[in-house]
Amino acid sequence: KTYGDQGLTGFLKLTGAVNQGGSSDQIEWWEEGRRHRALTSTGSFATSTGPTVTETGAEVIANVQRNDVLMDAATGTRVIVTSGGSTSSLSGASATLKRLDGADFQSGDLSNSGEFVQLGNLYAQGTNQPTGFVDPGMVRYVNPYMIVKDRYEVNGSQATNIGYVNMGNGDFRWFMYGEAEARKRFEDRRELMLLFGEKVSDTTAGHGFAGSEGYFSAIEDRGINVSGASANPLDSFSEFDDIIIELDKQGAPSEYAMYVNRKQDLAIDDMLAAGIATGVTAGLPGQFGAFQNSPDMAVQLGFKSFTRGGYTFHKHDWRLLNDPTMLGAVDANFIQGVMVPLATVADARSGASVPALSMHYKEANGYSREMEHWVTGGGVLGHNNNGDAGTDQAVFHYRSEIALCVRAANQHVLIKGA
Repeated sequence: KTYGDQGLTGFLKLTGAVNQGGSSDQIEWWEEGRRHRALTSTGSFATSTGPTVTETGAEVIANVQRNDVLMDAATGTRVIVTSGGSTSSLSGASATLKRLDGADFQSGDLSNSGEFVQLGNLYAQGTNQPTGFVDPGMVRYVNPYMIVKDRYEVNGSQATNIGYVNMGNGDFRWFMYGEAEARKRFEDRRELMLLFGEKVSDTTAGHGFAGSEGYFSAIEDRGINVSGASANPLDSFSEFDDIIIELDKQGAPSEYAMYVNRKQDLAIDDMLAAGIATGVTAGLPGQFGAFQNSPDMAVQLGFKSFTRGGYTFHKHDWRLLNDPTMLGAVDANFIQGVMVPLATVADARSGASVPALSMHYKEANGYSREMEHWVTGGGVLGHNNNGDAGTDQAVFHYRSEIALCVRAANQHVLIKGA
């Protein structure tokens, strides 16, 4: 007990996002793409003049057709496609753009390698319908299961030794403590693999197994990554508001759980304290929708909650980020925390409402591989099932086959230091 409770948070069990049903070597889910998209241009148009310009960027050409109206995201200049594009007789080699107001282009009307926003289109009287259309984007995600294992052993002599530590109900057998710690250590390592796993093809890695995408990898690849020049990325309202603006862009839900290390935790406390003193906190009292609107329940679970810009954030200290034998052993600025949306997401294929973050495990016909535990031994503790009755030991086995599902990763936030 020298170092206190060393267990991890068990966030997935807290939110009920643990699901069975896996009966193949991977989990899969479908997500919708954006209804609209900004198109990246490759043209150097900043100094272009004259009645038209020619766009040759593949993304623009593949997604526009004649009569489409676009707007330069940097300058606000509106243009119309007069020829070319994905459905033209030119086989999409280029797209000719003209100012919507009919004037000639002047230097600075368009940007270099900027983005075009698709506003709509304009057609003359008596013209035909468009020949092209936009197919709704459905993205299929796949994540293989990972198999995590461990074991613990005790020989017959140690199994009968009486120690000086009460394991409860007057049980002083020391090996019971060792087995309980082995199980907790296994659960911690399993959770760390769910966080730090990396997806990689077995054919390229040569591991003999397929990699499984962990939480941090998913956010690094598809989510919101926050880092700054300061040691604490979130230590001012301006930095926090930048994240809120990005959450708005991503259609994020209004409620988040923040798991942060102590350094980031104190920085946010200082920020909120300063806000109370200056009256600019925009409403510090927290909402508690994820906890049945009960502030007491949130406090009991170790959360401190506050609101900002219409969002409620439940802040919690994440022990694994502070423990010097785990992430506390690496640079404190490496990972300072995450922001997990407390919301459900509709699967684009099935329509089912599922948590934004969930863990899945293999199961079939009543056989579950979420947390397998069994004992073998040569008569020790009554176990005679290892095929060698002369073995004077009991072996405790642990095995789990699980995978993490990070839906709508664009709404998850990873907080890093400098």
